[in-house]
Amino acid sequence: MMDVDVVVVGGGPAGLSCALNLVRARQRVLVLDGNRPRHAATLMSHGFLTRDGVPPLELRRLAREDVEAYENGTVAFAQVDSITPAGEGFVVKATGVRGAANHEVRARRVVLATGLTERLPQVQGLRAFYGTSVHSCFECDGFEKSDQPLLMLGETEDLVRRALHTSLWSNDVIALSNGSDRVPATAEAELAGAGIRLDRRPIAELVGDRTGLTGVRFADGEVLERSAGFVRPEWTVPDSFLADLGLERTVSAHVGPAADSVDPEVGALITVDAEGRTSVPGVYAVGDITPPGPQQLIVAAGAGARTAAAVLRDTLDTRIHAVDLASS
Repeated sequence: MMDVDVVVVGGGPAGLSCALNLVRARQRVLVLDGNRPRHAATLMSHGFLTRDGVPPLELRRLAREDVEAYENGTVAFAQVDSITPAGEGFVVKATGVRGAANHEVRARRVVLATGLTERLPQVQGLRAFYGTSVHSCFECDGFEKSDQPLLMLGETEDLVRRALHTSLWSNDVIALSNGSDRVPATAEAELAGAGIRLDRRPIAELVGDRTGLTGVRFADGEVLERSAGFVRPEWTVPDSFLADLGLERTVSAHVGPAADSVDPEVGALITVDAEGRTSVPGVYAVGDITPPGPQQLIVAAGAGARTAAAVLRDTLDTRIHAVDLASS
């Protein structure tokens, strides 16, 4: 069984930033990355200082190279199957991805940085335009859609707020609920003051051509011309491998299980303190899977560095405690 100081689960900006700071403190770190990033469809990332406009997958590649430039840092493509408390640490079992070896690792500490899984509204054609004409992150892609006729597609209670957010980049915004009964009855009046119309009709498909999105076809056949827009996915924490840890969760209106789920904590955010410590000593969580949920890449990376500092402080406290016991 391989022994390391820290296993980081997830190879996005939060996990790799945490790993980089840990390897620089001479910790033996293994990053296990399922290599299925939520932003895989996005062509360009924005708002990351010195990397504005770099493709997200390129940003991840560069970050992996940073970590592996240190002999005590390893990144492996693998899907984590379980994390089990064992003695003063944890046993992490993972299945290799794309031919990589399987792993059974003993780690003193574990950092969870998996990111979220997302479910888009079931609208035909949405996937074809997602990441090019239609996006989910305002900070990442809003500027590039400035002054265009935009849609804001969402089926959840926060559609009003998201439509208002969209209006920061264009005065021509139409909110679409796709027939969802979760959008409150007061939404039309709330949006009217901002000059935004809410259309509740079911959507048949998004339409377009080689240049991108051109419009929305409703179930009744009418086509609304739009050239770009935003969508509100529904997010959950990928948590099937966390069952043995019994982590405290934070149920959120923005991230969590479907409305009809029998267990309100399945898929819910992982509760952490200000530095990323979970309710289980030795386990930390960082990035999108912690409150408040989805974050800009640069925010997630910063949080990863902050949590690395907490891991190192806790490691030092453990060593000091051991010395005190030995000398008493």
